[in-house]
Amino acid sequence: MPVTAFLPCRAGSQRVPHKNTRPFADRKDGLLGIKLAQLLNCDAIDTVLLSTNDPEVEAIAAPVVARAGGKLRMDRRPDHLCSSATSTDEVIAYLPSVIPEGDVLWTHVTSPFFGAADYAAAIDAYRAARAAGTHDSLMGVTELRTFIWDAKGSVNYDRTAEKWPRTQTLAPLYEVNSAIFIADAETYRARGDRIGAAPLLHIIPKDRTVDVDWEEDFAIAAELWRLRGGEG
Repeated sequence: MPVTAFLPCRAGSQRVPHKNTRPFADRKDGLLGIKLAQLLNCDAIDTVLLSTNDPEVEAIAAPVVARAGGKLRMDRRPDHLCSSATSTDEVIAYLPSVIPEGDVLWTHVTSPFFGAADYAAAIDAYRAARAAGTHDSLMGVTELRTFIWDAKGSVNYDRTAEKWPRTQTLAPLYEVNSAIFIADAETYRARGDRIGAAPLLHIIPKDRTVDVDWEEDFAIAAELWRLRGGEG
């Protein structure tokens, strides 16, 4: 099935104002320009659908649309689905109206170090898992092997057996890093979700999953981008 990358970029980010479009390190087109280039440079992706209500996003994307030869399309998402009160579930419910069939790769501009080769590898892993019948979807995760506690105490190890075991012996937990989700469009319709009943947990190295969620994240990621010479 064809793969459509869904890239949501609403206006009005509160934690990091204009995070999608403001200059990032040496990039005047910001995180959005980086992500569009990564997605368009991935041959395993057939179409990129940029879903937005932001004129600044549209202005950056317009010349890219002209150069992309039909691979990049724009979706003017309704304002009521782009507010700070809009839930992810509401956007999931909206998605089948703009991507009615095929496989959907959901991603974000806030993962600038997850690039074209990473998307291709994830798509390959998803297709192999579907062909084997072991999984019906894919979700990007970061493996955690560290001491995790909640208000009641340790979560992922037994302190009655060993108070401070070696971290490499701990059973791993997995943090959803939101770098990538893949499922077919029917999953969105039938389950109201961007993953199926049996998602493949696609482990992504930490250096590829730097996430820009807060203002300090933006500054750290920009400096890391400079140090890496603009490598995403």
